Amino acid sequence: MNSGTLAHVGPFAVFVTLMTVERWTGSQWEWGYAMRSLASLGVWWWFSRRLFPLRPQRPWGGMLLGIAVFLAWITPEILSPGYRTHWLFSNPLTGILDPARYQGFDSTGLYLVSRVAGSVLVVPLIEELFWRAWLMRWLTGRALEQVPLGTYVPKAFWLTALLFGLEHGPHWDVGIVAGIAYGWWMLRTRSLADCVLAHATTNACLAAYVPMTGAWSYWP
Repeated sequence: MNSGTLAHVGPFAVFVTLMTVERWTGSQWEWGYAMRSLASLGVWWWFSRRLFPLRPQRPWGGMLLGIAVFLAWITPEILSPGYRTHWLFSNPLTGILDPARYQGFDSTGLYLVSRVAGSVLVVPLIEELFWRAWLMRWLTGRALEQVPLGTYVPKAFWLTALLFGLEHGPHWDVGIVAGIAYGWWMLRTRSLADCVLAHATTNACLAAYVPMTGAWSYWP
């Protein structure tokens, strides 16, 4: 793995690896989300922070797009309660959505603070760095430095959106919608910072919506 790939992939890989180890070992704990967020942020700070400027060029557009993605994310279950429990979404391949898992869920304390901070400040940064800034360019088949941000190659664009959606398990359908929206915004702005802001806005809306409504299944 060359230094450019490490800078793009490293923070996301650390987050996913720690999450996977935590789940495989059955050791999910209050500090878990905080630790993987801090570890990923540390890798980003060491290897990646100089890759792209983090000043959005179209902040209002990014925030409006982020709100639109949030509304697309929650609308299916508002219109059709139980929609997400259909076998298309809750199955051994995409993951089982078990509402009973969240009964008595601790919605206060360190977990809530770390989850909100991580999902709004860390996850959008490391995911956009991986999905839109790296994978969407890597899938073009050309050297990364030869592919400007926002280059449209149909195979790369649609495969990235699909894989981004599948990353979200039982929410894969709205995940694909989000992947298309963020990818389109990358094509329009050619800016990682603008995509991070759009993604962070979606996650901030969810971070407010989930504790207020008790819809904890949005945070598997």
